[in-house]
Amino acid sequence: MTRPRIVSLVPSLTEMLCALGLREQLVGRTGFCIHPRESLREVPKVGGTKDVDVERVRALAPTHLVVNVDENDRDTVERLAGFVPQVIVTHPIVVEDNLALFDRFGAEFAQVPGVSDAAAALSLRLREALARARARCFEPLPVLYMIWKDPWMSVGSQTFIASMLAHAGLHSVIEAAQPRYPVLTLAQIADSRARAVLLSSEPWRFEERHCGLLRQALAEHSRDPVPHCATIDGEMASWYGSRAIDGLDYLVGYRERLERELDAYAGHGGAR
Repeated sequence: MTRPRIVSLVPSLTEMLCALGLREQLVGRTGFCIHPRESLREVPKVGGTKDVDVERVRALAPTHLVVNVDENDRDTVERLAGFVPQVIVTHPIVVEDNLALFDRFGAEFAQVPGVSDAAAALSLRLREALARARARCFEPLPVLYMIWKDPWMSVGSQTFIASMLAHAGLHSVIEAAQPRYPVLTLAQIADSRARAVLLSSEPWRFEERHCGLLRQALAEHSRDPVPHCATIDGEMASWYGSRAIDGLDYLVGYRERLERELDAYAGHGGAR
């Protein structure tokens, strides 16, 4: 039986492949595939998620290519599909889609010892994390989750990020009819009715200083108190696969901290 040779173009799924015990079968990754760092150090890079070096992938002679609808360029994937026998296309939209993802990879690589059991263990852990989050019965809290600056971009309700947030009662104010990743003006952010604007650490690397800059900019576009602003770990909120398990627990704790921050923010009359 041919030993699988996997090239992954999806950072979160590269991490999941390692969690499934497939590190030795991983022969290529993108420069954004950084977890688990030590395990991936010797795995060759093939470019970025959208600027893949096709000839470098060809030279690695993979049997499997792992891609994602949102993260990878379709034309590039079609070129790679011309010589990679198995292309695994993923597109999780809700947190529960990870269960099918675990099953799919567990079945696809069942010939590798331990992978099926590891997939089953991840499914069990995810179900337990979902149960813990649901047990909290959080009241809905409207938020605006920002992923980019210049232009400002958010996430709609029909995205994996929005699904992750919703399990902690954090609900995106972006209407379902809008683009999945809408571009917003400062005036739209100020008038969004979000109680908090969450600045993600990826793909744009927002830092705490950006909160102050955004509050100042929003104050110029609204007479009302501007929404509270806070940073959030983008990997924990947006990575599907194995990280989503820890991500759910992270978001439950994040929601609790955010509520305390909102109470203190309200006590100071909002930002001005």
